[in-house]
Amino acid sequence: MARTTPHDPSPSDGRPLYGRIAALLLDELRDGTIPPGERLPGERQLAAHFGVSRETVRQALDVLRRNGLVATDRRGSHATLPGQPVGTPDALTFPVGFRPADPRAVDRATVTWEAPPPEHALALGLAPHRPTLVHRYRSVTPDGRSLRTAVTSFSAVALAEVAELARYRERADGATPAQLRRAYDWMRKAGLALHHRDAITQVGDASSVRVTRRVHDQYARPLEITDLVVNAEQDALVYEFTLPAAG
Repeated sequence: MARTTPHDPSPSDGRPLYGRIAALLLDELRDGTIPPGERLPGERQLAAHFGVSRETVRQALDVLRRNGLVATDRRGSHATLPGQPVGTPDALTFPVGFRPADPRAVDRATVTWEAPPPEHALALGLAPHRPTLVHRYRSVTPDGRSLRTAVTSFSAVALAEVAELARYRERADGATPAQLRRAYDWMRKAGLALHHRDAITQVGDASSVRVTRRVHDQYARPLEITDLVVNAEQDALVYEFTLPAAG
């Protein structure tokens, strides 16, 4: 009798083999084994993983692609559906490293393709009125009190070097949720070392502070700038200032 593995498709399943492999792969996408935005292993690796031929894998990917669950570009295939949060160091959390004081806080974020604030354009080396990807973020308590608000603008370098970020241009309508929690991780995986410079100033009264974060890579090219306003009485900030590129 042939040895089975947890990835073996059930022989009693009436679907064609490629359909069963598509279902198994979808389960891994949904449970975060393959996180959203991550490039999938190549066809050869997936074939070995599931114990099937590359042609079967190719057909399974076609099924997922037709259903909008997988997309393919010049860098390979990647998951597009929402998945479980991926455990990463606090320092990689976007837009800043933080630990919310209220565990019930709700994060809301969207992206737009528009001209950034003038000071952002200047910091990123963008021509006036040139559009780019702009991320808006807000964290609120269950009763509606604001804990954090942030506006982030990405540079042309970041969008050219980091495919996962560039993909958001297609959904930058200002309404579609866009939690870019892994943005810094994507940058590192693209071979960029991240150098953070955070300037903290008081806003209005002692209960609020503004954090202006500028991030550039190992070549001193700007990647992003974030202006974050924090309720300092209810939130705690944790910072890391240099993150090496993924080895």
